Amino acid sequence: MAEKRDYYEVLGLKKGATEDDIKKAFRKKAMEYHPDKNPGDKEAEEHFKEVNEAYGILSDKEKKDLYDRFGHAGVDPNSGFGAGGAGGFGGFSGFSSAGGADFSDIFGDLFGGMFGGAGGGASQRARQNGPRKGRDLQQGMRITFKEAAFGTKKKIRLKRQSDCPACQGTGAKDGTAKHTCDTCHGSGQVQTQQKTPFGSFTSIGPCPDCHGKGVIIDTPCPECGGSGKVVKEVMLNVDIPAGVDNDSVIPLRGQGEPGTNGGPAGDLYIILQVEPHEIFQRAGDDLYLDIPITFDQAALGTTITVPTLSEKVSYKVPEGTQPNTMFRLKGKGMKSVRGNRYGDLYVKMILEVPTKLTKDQKKALKDLGEKLGPDAYAKRNAFGKFMDKMFGG
Repeated sequence: MAEKRDYYEVLGLKKGATEDDIKKAFRKKAMEYHPDKNPGDKEAEEHFKEVNEAYGILSDKEKKDLYDRFGHAGVDPNSGFGAGGAGGFGGFSGFSSAGGADFSDIFGDLFGGMFGGAGGGASQRARQNGPRKGRDLQQGMRITFKEAAFGTKKKIRLKRQSDCPACQGTGAKDGTAKHTCDTCHGSGQVQTQQKTPFGSFTSIGPCPDCHGKGVIIDTPCPECGGSGKVVKEVMLNVDIPAGVDNDSVIPLRGQGEPGTNGGPAGDLYIILQVEPHEIFQRAGDDLYLDIPITFDQAALGTTITVPTLSEKVSYKVPEGTQPNTMFRLKGKGMKSVRGNRYGDLYVKMILEVPTKLTKDQKKALKDLGEKLGPDAYAKRNAFGKFMDKMFGG
């Protein structure tokens, strides 16, 4: 099995990154490897899973603390660290030798209450059974270039977990209630003792009767089976501001999955994909446009009509305009999503050479070329002089 990469490395961060840094890095990486953007790409799919796994650890304060101190072993349920597993120190809350020495406080101080040291187990149980925020969700949305330029309002259909309306999320049938587990007395954990030749070991694990919840539902809700959650399809309104681009993220606060034990709902992140435009190319807030002109327009000058996002404007092409000359129309680009500033529109002159000429047209061009002579072409004349100088022609 391949060795797991460092979670900070997966998100492109350094140890000590803040909560905001972790969120921003996750959004960026998740968008980069999202299956909707990489259909059929198995490597991208594995990266996406890796990014989600890293975020699941680093976004959880307790798991992040364990990972910072012990690495992958601290969050691997099979290693014993913090998971009550079979290996390492996991599962030991205290140790008493024949002489009665008790190391529970030492383990509690050393590992932050993971092993039931003085007050540590209680605080861990409080966190486990306390309010927890619901899971964040992601949903892709495709919009047109025009919608990205001017903003729009969209509706999105989403299937998500919601609190069961029949039991209001309690999991108990209407008219009944939960009661504290008699086995663990609401702690969600039970202690077992094992005697060995080296002394007595006390281990802590999830309560088998309430499965670590601390409460028991005698009459589960028939609608949700006692989970307190049902899958519902909802329709949500999404306001998309002007200036968004590919991979822009629209957060909908509180529209993720519901929290547990009274915790807040998670958030929904809408990831945008903008359809390309027929003629405009975008780079940040600036737009680029190619306009074909003829030889006579470039040589003699002319006035052309330039399309912008909202109107048509006139531009005077000067005499002797060279191929690929670019001019700028200030403030005719995209609106910045971060304010009222607008980008610019850059227009490139593309010289179009005729491909289908009649006999008379060919003769006319040949006559024109003879009349113009080499002196009419500054660059060609300079190149000819360079050749003469270089080869003594």
